[in-house]
Amino acid sequence: MTPKILVVEDDDGIAVPLIRTLERESYQVERVGTGGDGIARAAEGGIDLVLLDLGLPDMDGLDVCRQLRSDGYDAGIMILTARGGELDRVVGLDVGADDYLGKPFALAELLARTRALLRRTARNGSDAPAPANGTAPEAPASTGGLRVDVQARRVWVEDAEVALTSKEFDLLAILAAERGTVLTRERLMDEVWDENWFGSTKTLDVTMGRLRQKLDDSKAPVEIVTVRGVGFRLESS
Repeated sequence: MTPKILVVEDDDGIAVPLIRTLERESYQVERVGTGGDGIARAAEGGIDLVLLDLGLPDMDGLDVCRQLRSDGYDAGIMILTARGGELDRVVGLDVGADDYLGKPFALAELLARTRALLRRTARNGSDAPAPANGTAPEAPASTGGLRVDVQARRVWVEDAEVALTSKEFDLLAILAAERGTVLTRERLMDEVWDENWFGSTKTLDVTMGRLRQKLDDSKAPVEIVTVRGVGFRLESS
């Protein structure tokens, strides 16, 4: 199925050539000009990637990103912004973005990042059907009361499902599959963000921080331990 990309951008000078480029790559593209419309369209479903401007006329793009994640949108979000500071980059990732590209940007770089994000989010948990009886299916990876279903891309703590973004799930799935083993930062970056990632490795730390918080909030019986200078491992808490 052809991926569908939602462009949330009010500036015609940026949106028009961007959409033309994406359509030449055979992507389906929709565009909205406000954050509110972006949130509403994503809620309807069927969007594989959101390209999100921060300088929208009705609300800050960071608030749009935060609301998308709060509403359960778990596919890719790439922030497009003229803001260049490291603080903005970290804040954007902290509210749930998967990538961050500063304006002006080369279209070739945007396409490379788009392909990388779509590879990671094409099969996400939002597309997996819920069990008819409302209970969690058997999961191949289990750690005490934590269950990770790799095929359905869903996670439970006891009988409660934990909502994770695509990359949060990928990190947890890798850690759970090799529980107790220290996985290097390099391996996690290669497997979750792959060779087309151009950004800082701080992305790994921010995403891991969100994952830790969600596991803690759900009272998962596991802990992600940082092995300084090496990487991370998952162990029972």
